[in-house]
Amino acid sequence: MSRRTALQAGVSAVAGSWLGTAPSLAQASKAFPTRAIKLVVAFPAGGPTDLTMRQLAENASKVLGQPVIVENRPGASGSLPAAQLQSTQADGYTLAQLPMSVMRLPFTTGLKWNPVEDLSYILNVTGYAFCMVASTQSGLKSWQDVVAWAKAHPGKLTIGNTGTYTSPHVTSAIIAQQLGLEVVHVPYKGSAELMRATMSGEVMVAADTSAVIPYVDQGRMVALNVWTEKRLPTLPKTPTLIELGLPTTQYSPFGLVAPKGLPKDVQARLHDAFKQAMEMESYQAMLQRFEMLPIYMDSARYKQFAQESTVKEKAALAKLGPQA
Repeated sequence: MSRRTALQAGVSAVAGSWLGTAPSLAQASKAFPTRAIKLVVAFPAGGPTDLTMRQLAENASKVLGQPVIVENRPGASGSLPAAQLQSTQADGYTLAQLPMSVMRLPFTTGLKWNPVEDLSYILNVTGYAFCMVASTQSGLKSWQDVVAWAKAHPGKLTIGNTGTYTSPHVTSAIIAQQLGLEVVHVPYKGSAELMRATMSGEVMVAADTSAVIPYVDQGRMVALNVWTEKRLPTLPKTPTLIELGLPTTQYSPFGLVAPKGLPKDVQARLHDAFKQAMEMESYQAMLQRFEMLPIYMDSARYKQFAQESTVKEKAALAKLGPQA
C-alpha cells in the first residue's frame, strides 16, 4: 500500500469589499484571464503549505494560459491574505489561500469583515491531519512522559504551534485544559520555523500538521499522538487522542477564495482550472511528500463548510475560555 493510499485510509473522518463597476467586470470576465493572477499564501515560503500551493499554481498556470504567481503573507493567524481581498477588485486576478484559523477570528479579534459572507469561495484543495511531536533529543518518548513531566513542573512545558489561534494552538490548549495542565503556548510563523525550534530544544513539544511525519521517519522526531479518529497507517504505533482518553479530534481543510462580488463566470473558470490542477500527478506527488490529502469541495460546498466551521469554532472557543 502506498503512503498516500495509507494516509487516505487513516483520515477517512475526515466587510466592505471593492466591487468595481458591473459593466467593466462583465467585459473583463469574458476573456478571463488576460494577464497574470496573484495567489496570496498565508504561510512562509519553503514550508509544506507554500510548496504545495506553488505546485498547484504552476499547474493552474498551464490550464489558464497565464502565470499564477504566489506571494507569501504569513502572520496574524493566517488572516492576511483574506484581509487583503477586502480592498481588492473582484476581477479574479487576486486570490487567497484561506486557512481554517480565519473562521475563529470573529470570536477572538475585532474583525470588521465576515469570513463567510465577505469572500467568494472557489474550491477547497487539500487539508492536514495533526499530531504532536518532540525531538528525539528531548528524552520524551511518549505522550504519557509529556503529561508526567508537565504535572511535575507546572507552567514549564512549552508547546510550539504554527500561530496564535491556528488549529494546532487552539487544540493543544483544549488538550491542556482537559488534562488540567499549566503549559506555555509558543507561536511560530509556520512549520519550518516550528520544526527548527523543536529540534533545537527551544520548545519541548510541537503541535503541527502531518507534514512533520518525514521528521519522524528520519528518526529526528518522536510522534506523541495524532488527532484523527483512527491511527494513521503512516504512524501505526502512535495513539489517537481518543485512545489516550481525550475526546478530541481535529483536521484542517483549506482552499482558495477571491474578493466578494466575483463574477460567476470567472468563479467557474477558476474553479475548473484549479480542479484540473489538483488532478495532475505533480500536485498529487507534492501532497504525498508532506502527508497531505487532496480534499476537494466545489464552490457551494466549500462555502457551506465555512459556515459550519464558524459554528464549530465558536463553540470550541467558548468552551476553552480565556486559556487560549
